[in-house]
Amino acid sequence: MDKTEFTVFFEEPFWIGVFERVENGKLSVCKVTFGAEPKDSEIWEFILKHYDELKFSPAVKVEVRHTADNLKRRQRNAAKQMKHNVIGTKSQQALQMQREEMKTERRRQSREQREAEKQRLFDLKQQKRKEKHKGH
Repeated sequence: MDKTEFTVFFEEPFWIGVFERVENGKLSVCKVTFGAEPKDSEIWEFILKHYDELKFSPAVKVEVRHTADNLKRRQRNAAKQMKHNVIGTKSQQALQMQREEMKTERRRQSREQREAEKQRLFDLKQQKRKEKHKGH
């Protein structure tokens, strides 16, 4: 059973939206930062226009629990979620994995840029040395 949840909460100083997608027993998460408090229509418009562009974290194995479809139980669960306003720990782990991947990618790119700049400066220095010896 595939399931997607979207939770919006206030995390000082911004409003944050978290998409939690469970597919084949694996959870992947995407975090979206809104500035001011988004209206329902703005959220709906964002989902319709930008859902395909979202970058979800790598999938994390999660145990999907099926609860009874009891009205009072659903009300209690909804009240509990509203009271805590916390992202699930599996979601936090998935977001952390995504941040780590992005960090390693940034490090790799910056290292390549540093090495390319170093090589460019070395080549420039070598060229200047050759030009100095040619003129005499």
